Amino acid sequence: MGKNIALVLICLVVLCSCKDQITMINKTVVHELDIQRYLGKWYEIARYDHKFERGLVGVTASYSLREDGKIKVVNSGFKGSLNGKKSEAIGKAKIPDPKVPSKLKVSFFWIFYADYFVLELDDDYQWAVVGSSADHYLWILSRTPQLDDSLYQELLHKLSNRGYDVNKLIQVEQRSY
Repeated sequence: MGKNIALVLICLVVLCSCKDQITMINKTVVHELDIQRYLGKWYEIARYDHKFERGLVGVTASYSLREDGKIKVVNSGFKGSLNGKKSEAIGKAKIPDPKVPSKLKVSFFWIFYADYFVLELDDDYQWAVVGSSADHYLWILSRTPQLDDSLYQELLHKLSNRGYDVNKLIQVEQRSY
């Protein structure tokens, strides 16, 4: 039994010494979210790569209220180029806890919901950073197709300070208007 305790203590020492090497991602959400102001069209400026958006450019997300109180979500983009075939996914979102409206749940398939966490949000609702409880989802959104480079760099800095690997972000090509 003494050997087991010694082994546990050794494991604890090793784990504690590695603690600084393990980056924890800060997924704290914004304290206030006025869903009425959040509704409308958002342009995807950058994202982590994932299968369901792979190869899409000109990506937008549009949010509107449904009659049942949920939020209609329409994600669209173009395959391969801005002149490519349009791809569209229609889903729904809900706010499970009205006390934390910035932690939404989004579904594009039947009853299966995924987290949609508003991590950062402009006071005027002109840009947002969205993540989830999973470390491999991250988006930078804007009300306009382009984001000022200094603001983009500022957001990258904020995300880096939260523990996200900003080198994994893919900048999304958008039309210039």
